[in-house]
Amino acid sequence: MKKLLFTAAVFLFFYVNTYSQNIILPLWNDQIPNQKVTKEVEKVVTDKIIKVSNVQKPTIEVYLPKKEIANGKAVVIFPGGGYGFIAYDWEGINIAKFLNTKGIAGILVKYRLPNSKSLKVGSNAPLQDAQRAIRLVRSNAKKWNINSDDVGILGFSAGGHLASTLGTHFNDEIYKAKDKIDSISAKPSFMALVYPVITFVKEEYVHKGSRNNLLQNLVASEASKKQFSAELNITKETPKTFLVHATDDTAVPVENSLLMYSALKNKGVPVQMHIYESGGHGFALGFKNKKLSNWTNLLVNWINNLD
Repeated sequence: MKKLLFTAAVFLFFYVNTYSQNIILPLWNDQIPNQKVTKEVEKVVTDKIIKVSNVQKPTIEVYLPKKEIANGKAVVIFPGGGYGFIAYDWEGINIAKFLNTKGIAGILVKYRLPNSKSLKVGSNAPLQDAQRAIRLVRSNAKKWNINSDDVGILGFSAGGHLASTLGTHFNDEIYKAKDKIDSISAKPSFMALVYPVITFVKEEYVHKGSRNNLLQNLVASEASKKQFSAELNITKETPKTFLVHATDDTAVPVENSLLMYSALKNKGVPVQMHIYESGGHGFALGFKNKKLSNWTNLLVNWINNLD
């Protein structure tokens, strides 16, 4: 019993002293772009995980490490959910808290989902929120003890698709500037994609749920499919990238990451990829799988050793 109490006390001390109280900020100060007034309300369902849908007021939830261990780096996190919901804790809060233990700020984005009735153009909203999120983080960099040149992104599944879209469309003008924040660069300093949805054109590898939800129809135009296929939009300006996937992923085939890797390599963009034999889809931190449990440390080492 004494050993158990001691262990619990050590864990509690570490937990409390590693990261600060979370801060929640709205992405947009006044009128949200691409949005109209409806009776739709945000929905939060807690089952095994917290699922958020019908997002009406997008936010960032900021988790900062204690100054004693902070290294000035920040990661903006986009959880998955097939563009139908956001896996808010599983691929969001838990990830941010883990990053805090490594001295890295974790910023969780609650982005608008394209199937919301409150949106004028559903497919534009996630990227609008993603661009704004990284700009908002940089605008608060000094206050949060963050180096504005070390603000990267991390996306899971459909959140990986959103992250890869930001990584390839950060210069797109998809909303009118609202304030000085929108003059800040939306280019991520680095990009990490975990079992990401990448292609919308390679039919045998497409996660059709994500594509249908984002593009809002079953027969999307070829132009829109190409626009949202990250492997077709890589340039030399695309951020350095870290990829993680499991070979036995039956939801989002591993070929999505392989296509991304090849496209990055062909454009001369530095890329590191880790493909695991097993793990399936949606493993998040992967702590329950011994084969996967080291991917987070590989990510942290990669972030900490970027030029």
